[in-house]
Amino acid sequence: MKALKYLILGIGLIFASEAQAQLSVNLNIGTPPQWGPSGYSNVRYYYLPDVEAYYDVQSSNFIYYSGNSWVHRKQLPKKYRNYDLYNGYKVVMSDYRGKAPYTYYKEHKRKYAKGYRGEHQNTNGSRPGNGNNKSKGKSNSKHKGKNH
Repeated sequence: MKALKYLILGIGLIFASEAQAQLSVNLNIGTPPQWGPSGYSNVRYYYLPDVEAYYDVQSSNFIYYSGNSWVHRKQLPKKYRNYDLYNGYKVVMSDYRGKAPYTYYKEHKRKYAKGYRGEHQNTNGSRPGNGNNKSKGKSNSKHKGKNH
């Protein structure tokens, strides 16, 4: 009888620790990136006019047109590997609720053409390296932590 109680207690502790580990993982999902504009922690998407792509904060994926379809990737395409996410402008899509922001791509592309700059943006954190490369390259101290 005592062994059964210990077995049930052990199984309960295993499930409790797994549930706690799962909770910790879920809390980090959807955290805005360090290069994201500060003050918008509840927004799911940004549109990046310079690279004509979206960023999904919830899944930490870039969404861009490749070939004949929209793809979701952890990094931008190779042609933008040196793009400076900290200095590039992000259009905050605060009025969009859905799973396919590219539904309005033609409108976004027209309204926010390459080179578009709205109001000044500060980023959530400081740049660890240059552009889309996580820690490679030199830091540009002239624009460190700022977004124009």
